[in-house]
Amino acid sequence: MTRQRHDEPAGSPTDQPAWKQRAVERSIRTAKLRAEERVQRFLDAAQALITEKGTTEFTVQEVVERSRQSLRSFYLQFDGKHELLLALFEEALTRTAEQIRAAATGQADPLDRLVVAMRLLFELCRPDPSVRRPLFTDFAPRLLVTHPAQVKAAHVALLALFTELMIDADQAGRLRAGTNPRRMAALAMQTIMFTAQSSGGNDDATVRPITAEELSDFCTVGIAESG
Repeated sequence: MTRQRHDEPAGSPTDQPAWKQRAVERSIRTAKLRAEERVQRFLDAAQALITEKGTTEFTVQEVVERSRQSLRSFYLQFDGKHELLLALFEEALTRTAEQIRAAATGQADPLDRLVVAMRLLFELCRPDPSVRRPLFTDFAPRLLVTHPAQVKAAHVALLALFTELMIDADQAGRLRAGTNPRRMAALAMQTIMFTAQSSGGNDDATVRPITAEELSDFCTVGIAESG
């Protein structure tokens, strides 16, 4: 007869037969997949509304109706509209990181990969009057003021990519001795995004806008090994 250990509560996983453990795990996986599907339907509905309206000014009820799900289901997945928009913003930044990675992969030299990434990030962040991107032009600036920690978290995938590219260039001996790749990745990324998003106004920078090449040259002069 097997005695129960004193430090092991009755009905613990180790007391359950294997078939029961498999059934529970299968049930958990199924519930997780269904939750992910519900979340994606809400995200797709919200994105469709943003595309149609050209703004983030929509209601939770509109999202619920568009997704053909319930209000109760929405609040089981999100705290509210802010968290929904944040999820869309994070998804957009993750796709941006994937797009940049794919473009940079074609370069053999690690420093060239970094330069390609810098230039593409600059182009993707520049305001385009012909394209409405409310998540970046309306939501992101407000988020930066009200929830800076959330902005930082949303950029994790993008920062991870630039850090990886910077470390690769450093290990290949393409960066100056003593350069901290992680800090330089954050500095370069912030410089590029701020410069790109600051375009506008009746000044020299608008009449003769800064180019992606100029900015990548400026950044690499500060980090690249000379000679």
